Amino acid sequence: MQRLKTGFVLSIMAAAIATSGALTAADKYNGPRPAKADVPYLLHAENLIETEIGEAKEESRKDGRAYILNGTASQVRTPLAEPIFLIKVEKLNPDKLALYPLEVKDGKREVYFPNRPRKDSARPVHTIVTRVADGLYRLEANEGLENGEYALSPDGTNQVFAFQIY
Repeated sequence: MQRLKTGFVLSIMAAAIATSGALTAADKYNGPRPAKADVPYLLHAENLIETEIGEAKEESRKDGRAYILNGTASQVRTPLAEPIFLIKVEKLNPDKLALYPLEVKDGKREVYFPNRPRKDSARPVHTIVTRVADGLYRLEANEGLENGEYALSPDGTNQVFAFQIY
């Protein structure tokens, strides 16, 4: 019984040491850093590309709500099917960012949420958020995305950070 307790304590200590080492390694990040805080930047090798910042216009419809951005395409483009973003945070919570595909309709980009969920309802793309240094986070799509328009949006706001995959 004593051996089991000792083994358990040693396992916990090893995990704690490994975790503290990971945090120290995260503070030694020496890649590119975003120029502006609270704005996601697409990471392309050692280059950062600022996402299109906008405010989605909310529109009530008979059976749901649409959030609309002007224009058919974002000028911010990436060829990566699983884009990676770097975000220097001050006020923004990176864990509260949702990634949505946008549909192009009538010269605008939109995401639509019906009042009653349907099979074709808008769903956020799965993402992974990782702290890479103090106040610096990496957000990446956790699934391959098709070519098209997309936007990151903090929960509870109409603020959007748009981009296009080509």
